[in-house]
Amino acid sequence: MAQPHTPISMVYGPVQSWRFGRSLGIDPIGAISVCSYNCVYCQLGTIERLQSDRQCFVPTQQIHHDLQAFAPWDVDAITLSGSGEPTLALNLGEIITMAQQMTQRPVGVLTNGSLLSDPQVQQDLGQADAVAVKLDAVQPTLWGRINRPVAPASLPELWDGIQAFRQGYKGHLAIQTMMLSPWDEASQATYVQLMQAIAPDEIQINTPTRAQPDRHVLSARGNAPNYSPSDSLRRFKSVSVEVLQQMSDRIQAATQIPTRCPSPALLSR
Repeated sequence: MAQPHTPISMVYGPVQSWRFGRSLGIDPIGAISVCSYNCVYCQLGTIERLQSDRQCFVPTQQIHHDLQAFAPWDVDAITLSGSGEPTLALNLGEIITMAQQMTQRPVGVLTNGSLLSDPQVQQDLGQADAVAVKLDAVQPTLWGRINRPVAPASLPELWDGIQAFRQGYKGHLAIQTMMLSPWDEASQATYVQLMQAIAPDEIQINTPTRAQPDRHVLSARGNAPNYSPSDSLRRFKSVSVEVLQQMSDRIQAATQIPTRCPSPALLSR
C-alpha cells in the first residue's frame, strides 16, 4: 500500500545564526531549487533551475498556513531565504507584509542582489526590516568563478543595483561576503572603497563551513542537513578565523561601519 504523501512545509527552523540570532525561515521558492546564481559553495547543492525571470513559486496563502504551525513564534526574526534566490518570487512583497503582520517579528531577506536593478524588486524588498546582500568578490573574473551567475550578468550591474536599492531603502542593510581564500591588498582596498560608497549599516565577513552536496538537499535550508550515505560532499577549506578577523578589523577601522565575522567556535563546527 502506498504511503501517504507528506506536504513539504515552506517554513523551517528555527535556525540559529551568528548574524540574525534565532530565526524562523520562510522559503518562497519551494522544493525545487531555483536561483540566478549557482555559487560554488552553495549548501543547497547544485541549483536545479537557473533563471533570472520572476514568477510565483509558492502561494502566499500556503506560507501563511505553514507559519501557523510555528505559533507563537518564539524567535528573534523571520528570514526569507530557502531554496534559492527569494527576489525571484513575484509575491515577495506580499509574503514580507503577511509575515510581519502575522508574527509581529522583524522580517529579513537574504539576497544575491542580482535583481536589485528592477524597480519592482526594490519596492518589494523595501518592505523588509532588514536586507542582506551578497558581494563575494570585487574582481569580475573571480566573482564570475565564485557565483556563476545566469548570463548575461556582470559585477558592475550588481553594484549599480545595490546602489540603486540603497538610495531608497530605509531598513537595515547588510553586505555579506563569503571568503574562499585570503584577499590581497588591492582587493581589500577596493572593497573598502565600495563599502564607503554604499555605506551599509553592517558588513558581515564569512567563510564556507558547510559541505556542498552533489544534489539538491532541501534540509540544507536549516542547521541540520539530512545527507544520504550516497551523497558526494564537496568541502572547502575555510579561511582561518584570524584572517577573517584581520580583514573585519581593517574594514571597520577604514569605514567606521560595524563589521562582524563568526566566532572560532562556529567555524569549528
